[in-house]
Amino acid sequence: MKRGSVIFLLAGFLAVFFCLSFDDEADAQRRAFLAFGGGPTGGTFNYFANGMAIYLGRHIPNLEMSSEGSGGSGENLRRLNAGQIDYGIVYSGDAFLGRLGLLPNDDRKYENVRSVGYLYGAPAQLVVRARDEIGSAKDLVGKRIAVGNVGSGAALSAERFFRHIGIWDDIRPQFLGYSPAASAFRDGNIDAFWVLVGYPNASVIEAATQTNINLVNLHKDALETGFYDEYPFYTKVTIPGGTYRGMEQEVDTFQDSTFWCASAGVDEEIVYQSVKTIYSEAGLQHMRTAHGAAREMSIENGIMGASVPLHPGAYRFWKEQGLEIPDDLKP
Repeated sequence: MKRGSVIFLLAGFLAVFFCLSFDDEADAQRRAFLAFGGGPTGGTFNYFANGMAIYLGRHIPNLEMSSEGSGGSGENLRRLNAGQIDYGIVYSGDAFLGRLGLLPNDDRKYENVRSVGYLYGAPAQLVVRARDEIGSAKDLVGKRIAVGNVGSGAALSAERFFRHIGIWDDIRPQFLGYSPAASAFRDGNIDAFWVLVGYPNASVIEAATQTNINLVNLHKDALETGFYDEYPFYTKVTIPGGTYRGMEQEVDTFQDSTFWCASAGVDEEIVYQSVKTIYSEAGLQHMRTAHGAAREMSIENGIMGASVPLHPGAYRFWKEQGLEIPDDLKP
């Protein structure tokens, strides 16, 4: 073969090689890698984060999602604000107070967190032994109470509530996640445990199968002490009788709104496509299969209970759905 022909073929090969390399580089640049903050083992946050991450990764081209365990709402809020995760599940109350610098023992302002969509209401459930005949949370003075992992929304809400009714310094809080709390309750190592989660909750079910339980009427304590006036993002909710074994009567308590949130720096188009995918008919059906609490997810409930501004991508989607968006939620 002549030398010129060899040089020509070599040049063609190199041209093709570089074109392919550039195409691969362009594909890599177009591909997005997002992290989704969930919650402690046994909690509803994990079911939602896993379900959403899997569905988004399968249905949005060039998007790869990973679900990450965390301490829960408080940790997700902080990591979203710092841009360490892209999506996360946060209680509306924590987002609201965090934005104002009013979280317990934390005066930092978390202003880089944006609302995306309502997921479900999370009722506070204070589990006690039926034989103890606890009629009010105030009856737990001196008792060992598991309140959730450090940094979790459960722990933050428990401290908020118990401080408000004046007994936080008189109880013995144990910072245990839901599953460890149920085990400690079974073994007699704690007297009560607190969860802030959709019902029925697996850890409460576990406790009820081994011990006769009751749930404390927290709405009564909240109403009598002005808790709703101090924290207007909480609302009354009733847990139906029969939700847990042996609990035949309905119980009144309060709930926070659980929100899918995003870090402010996430690309608008990615958020738009994400919320459009999850709140499609097929996406909602997938989420209801992932966890029963997703029964509350709908277009109509999309921004119910939102306490911080929407991400521009979410705002575009909800505006297209015809929802009336208050001025304080606009980007």
